[in-house]
Amino acid sequence: MKRFLAATAVAATLGFSGAANAQEDLSITLLPGLTTDAFYITMNVGAQAAAEDLGIEVNFQGPEEWDPVLQTPVLDAVIGRAPDALLIAPTDAVQMIEPLRRAHEAGIPVITVDTFIDDGLYQTGSGDGDFPISYIASDNLLGGRMAARAMADKIGGSGKVYIASNRPGISTTDQREEGFKAEMAENFPDVEVLETQFNENDASLAASQFQAVFARNSDVAGVFGANLFSALGAANGVAGAGAQDDIVVVAFDAPPSITENISDGAIDIAIAQHPAEIGYYGVMTAYAHLTGQSVPTKIGTGFTTITADNVSDEDIAKFIYSE
Repeated sequence: MKRFLAATAVAATLGFSGAANAQEDLSITLLPGLTTDAFYITMNVGAQAAAEDLGIEVNFQGPEEWDPVLQTPVLDAVIGRAPDALLIAPTDAVQMIEPLRRAHEAGIPVITVDTFIDDGLYQTGSGDGDFPISYIASDNLLGGRMAARAMADKIGGSGKVYIASNRPGISTTDQREEGFKAEMAENFPDVEVLETQFNENDASLAASQFQAVFARNSDVAGVFGANLFSALGAANGVAGAGAQDDIVVVAFDAPPSITENISDGAIDIAIAQHPAEIGYYGVMTAYAHLTGQSVPTKIGTGFTTITADNVSDEDIAKFIYSE
């Protein structure tokens, strides 16, 4: 399997000289937001690559739907098995604080990946949720700004656009929305950002919401789908309205369902995260901590912009998520 990051480069980034403290009998659990999403499947590919490089075990377990009510009992079961460290994508910034505190109090080091709890600022000595060791993710504020810039360029710097998102309280999509709005306000004053539409991760609802927005604003120029189902639903809504030539759809994330829509013209642009890097860094960070190394409290990973012009390029293929 092609390595997404060289082990030595990651070790250097973490200040990790693990050979002297090598420990191969460690077990780490990766608990994603949901197990059926290509983003987290790809994150696990990176995590397993790191596990292979280190000669340790990484278990992948989580709910099938994005819901703190469903994630919490899985977390409790993981705590009961007492892994050496826990990598988790919390499904709510507030609701998952106390469940994760139970892991912390049980002596399990917690690292959040992709999403965070509280304000995402860890090891500060303040805040209800500052106890995780590290937060490893894309810079979602920057990702939102990238989506805004791509949107503004595509629509010619003026017009009405809106954000389709999952629901409030999810750290990643909240930050993408924040970054998108900030970029438009600061640099594209002729772009009007309409009210955000929340769809509870339901693509059919996202499509219906587009139809409602379009009925009220026939001159809407673009939609930013801040997560997978928001983007797919918005694209379906635009196609249903016969408006693919007039309305720009920008997606966040790049599973095959998104890139196929780019190839077909239903989606114009995707901002791809690098989830394999997140998984790889997550395991390496946990291992470094467990073997006595100091680790950063925050590690950022990058983005790649995918369009119809490059979606078939070999260099871009490595950033399309696994399924």
